[in-house]
Amino acid sequence: MNTRHSQTRHGPILRQTHGIRATSKHTEASLSNESLSVRCAVVGIGIVFLGAFLVLPLIAIFSTALATGFSTFIDALRDPDALSAVRLTMLVALIAVPLNTIFGIAVAWVIARFDFYGKTLLKTVIDLPFSVSPVVAGLLFMLLFGAQGPLWPWLQRHHIDIVFALPGLVLATTFVTFSFVARELIPLMELQGDDEEQAALVLGATAWQMFWRVTLPRVGWVLLYGVVITNARAMGEFGAVSVVSGHVPGLTNTLPLYVEVMYDGYNFAGAFAAASLLALVAMATSAVKSALEQRLRR
Repeated sequence: MNTRHSQTRHGPILRQTHGIRATSKHTEASLSNESLSVRCAVVGIGIVFLGAFLVLPLIAIFSTALATGFSTFIDALRDPDALSAVRLTMLVALIAVPLNTIFGIAVAWVIARFDFYGKTLLKTVIDLPFSVSPVVAGLLFMLLFGAQGPLWPWLQRHHIDIVFALPGLVLATTFVTFSFVARELIPLMELQGDDEEQAALVLGATAWQMFWRVTLPRVGWVLLYGVVITNARAMGEFGAVSVVSGHVPGLTNTLPLYVEVMYDGYNFAGAFAAASLLALVAMATSAVKSALEQRLRR
C-alpha cells in the first residue's frame, strides 16, 4: 500500500525529471549542431578573406614578376639600383634590429624588476610607435634634422647628414620598430619573477653571469620571437623611411621604396621582381614565427 502510494506520488516527479533530461539532451544536441554550423561559417569566412587578401595578392605578385620570363626576372634583380636597395635594406635592418634588441631587453628588465615613479609613463612611451603614423614619425625627424630644423646649422658645420642619408633611414626604422622586443619580454619577465636571479646573486654570481646564465636562457625563445618580428617590420617599413629618404636612386632607396619608384616609372618587371623578394621575406618570417609560437606553446 505504501509502495503504491509512493509510486503514485513520485511518478509525476520522475516523469518531469525524465522530461527535463530529454529536453536538456535535445538542447545540447541543438547547441552542438548550431555550434558546428557557426564554426563552419566562421572558418569559411576566414578562408575567403585569407584567399582574397593574402593568397591572391601573392599569386598576382609572383605571376606578374615571372610573366615576361625567368631571365627577365633575374635581370631585373641584377639591376644596380635593385642590388643597392637590397644592400641598403639589409644594412638598415642589421643596425636597427640589434639596437631595438638591446633597448627591449633593458627596458623590459627595468619595468619587470623595479617599481619607480613614471613606470606607467614609460610603458605608454613604449607603445608610442603603434599610435603614431609612420609618416608622422618621418616628418618629425625631418622637422628636427632637416633644413628647417633647429639642428640643421650645427649639422652643416660638422658635415653630418641625417636626413636623405643612412642615419635618417636608421633613425626612422628604429623608431617604428623599437616596441616589438620590449612588448614581448615585459609580460614574460613580470610573470617569471626574479627568484632565480636573486638566488644566483646570493650564490655569488656577478650581474653579467646572472644575465647570461639565468635571465637570458629563461627568455631566449621569446626574445628570438621579438627579434624576428622586429626584423620583418624593419625590412618592410615604408612610411617613415619614405619621408626621410629623399628617394635618391642607388643611395637612399630601400627595397620597399624601390618598388614604388619602379612602379611609378612603369617598370613593372623591376617593381614586381623586387616585390617578390619582399614577399619571400614575409613568408619566411611567417614560417619562423609559426615555428617559434609552437615552441613557446610547448
